Amino acid sequence: MKENITSKKSIAFAVKIINLYKILVADKKEFVLSKQLLRSGTAIGALIREAEHAESKADFLHKMNIALKEANETDYWLLLLKEGDFLNAKKYEEINNDCTELIRILASIVKTTKANLKR
Repeated sequence: MKENITSKKSIAFAVKIINLYKILVADKKEFVLSKQLLRSGTAIGALIREAEHAESKADFLHKMNIALKEANETDYWLLLLKEGDFLNAKKYEEINNDCTELIRILASIVKTTKANLKR
């Protein structure tokens, strides 16, 4: 079985989100936005993992599309945390770059899969 780079990247990203959540709760006493971030940021990898064993190509596409939506939502929560002064610019850039990379990868997978389904 070949290595799934997307899955590996989403797991590494989820770990970063978990660690950021711990800091936001412990040091910044921020509980609402950080919880939303935790949910969406860890859901990406879970959906990618589900897609690995999809029942059909349409099911695969559906799960990857939801993963893309979760990545976009995560991007939104990160922006709010930065704008609300819970994240400094350096930390935001670091984690947002990873989020943007996942969004690009997932968007490409969704686009390619849609094109292949139409054939």
